[in-house]
Amino acid sequence: MSRPSTPPSPPSSIRPIVLLSAGAFASAATLRVADPLIPQIVAEFGVTAGSAAMVVGMLFAVSYGLIQILVGPLGDRFGKYRVVVVTTFLCAATNVGAALANGLFLLGATRLLSGCLAGAIIPLGIAYLGDVTPYERRQPVLARYLSGQILGVISGQVLGGVFGDTIGWRGIFVALGAVYLVIGGLLWIELKSPRVDKHRPPGGATHGLATRYLLLLRDPRVRIVVAAVFAEGFLFFGGFVFIGAYLRATFALSYGAVGAVLACFGFGGLLYAAAVKLLVTRLGERGLVLVGGSILGAAMALVAAAQAAWVVAPLAAAIGGGFYMHHNTLQTHATQMAPQARGMAISLFAFCYFLGQAAGIAAFGRGVDAFGYAPGFIASGALLFVLAIVYSRTLKR
Repeated sequence: MSRPSTPPSPPSSIRPIVLLSAGAFASAATLRVADPLIPQIVAEFGVTAGSAAMVVGMLFAVSYGLIQILVGPLGDRFGKYRVVVVTTFLCAATNVGAALANGLFLLGATRLLSGCLAGAIIPLGIAYLGDVTPYERRQPVLARYLSGQILGVISGQVLGGVFGDTIGWRGIFVALGAVYLVIGGLLWIELKSPRVDKHRPPGGATHGLATRYLLLLRDPRVRIVVAAVFAEGFLFFGGFVFIGAYLRATFALSYGAVGAVLACFGFGGLLYAAAVKLLVTRLGERGLVLVGGSILGAAMALVAAAQAAWVVAPLAAAIGGGFYMHHNTLQTHATQMAPQARGMAISLFAFCYFLGQAAGIAAFGRGVDAFGYAPGFIASGALLFVLAIVYSRTLKR
């Protein structure tokens, strides 16, 4: 794939990037924080665990994924940093609203709205960094920005479990609202400063939203990147999401121990973010994709062959590092596949990524039911390695 030149961008400051990363932390934490709170919601409202999980978890996740298709055009129209500021403040309100809900219906409505708002923060942060960061420096910047998201995924489940026992599920949502409020205030102050690029593309849209997406897909570079990220989401999450169930069924681990093992995935991602500058320099983009795919293929196969639960923890860390080596390269290309409509391009990228996740989990779930866990892990890793080989061939100048 050819790499178009990046037009000169205004000097960037580290402070807007740090604050956007804090927003990514809050968004990811909100996505995962409800998982440990389901038993409390069951007890309070007298509903089944399935109903509680659907309301506090699935509704948020579905709206978080589907809204991706709309947030990019909003960012392109009104300014990406500005939309992040507004949605962060609104997330503060919806989380407090969830804490005040007096029934499952109202709790579900606030979680649905919260997912729509929180889903805008990370893709628009990525698109903004694509606007202000020269291409040759973009991958390390994006990796460090996404360290906030990774920490949010880890912290959401851990803090939801730890503090859920002390301040309750309502207290957790109030605390999240306070976090959003503080981050929103800092983002708003930063928005008023000269450090933030407030550029908006001139003129308005001349076509409807569906037509603009179809025009975007006419570019072969766009088709390659979104097809690759759909395949990545399908293959990776189709395998990885079942590791927890595999640990529980095979080694009879407690839920807490399963969560601790899976958290190692995030730590592997953080190690990648810390070493990304060196890795980009030494390996280049093609090398990152190939090495990341190789690590994924080997580690997933070793999970299938693990004879002890503790072996899976370092493998989960390796999977996290390999995944972000591959995914962050894809993400960097997504920021450059349509510079004239970067927000819309990142929206399409994120939408295909979430769509791939959903399809992969459904497809691999049928395979796990029919053939067991090990073939699914092996297939996931092997096909991710094949994807890495295929995609790396598109990265030639």
